[in-house]
Amino acid sequence: MVELMLAPRLDMAAARPLAEALRGHRGGALTLDAGGVQFVGGLCLQLLLAGAQDWRDAGLPLTFSARSTAFDAAIALFGLSLDQLQTKEAS
Repeated sequence: MVELMLAPRLDMAAARPLAEALRGHRGGALTLDAGGVQFVGGLCLQLLLAGAQDWRDAGLPLTFSARSTAFDAAIALFGLSLDQLQTKEAS
């Protein structure tokens, strides 16, 4: 399983690198480390949601190994749950 460290600021500037990183890891299990995330913007959150759907559709796991308090607060502020951003282990 590949682990990808998310940028501390998931803002507009981080959107393109995040999209490219997610695209580059398609087709395999992926773990995201959000332990250092201090800010989550709407565009990057949309990319994470789309990524979760891509991995879900492929039947592959996309999970988080760590999450900062700021990351958890941001997804809650957007009205989302962690289950919407990650998949269950592939069966």
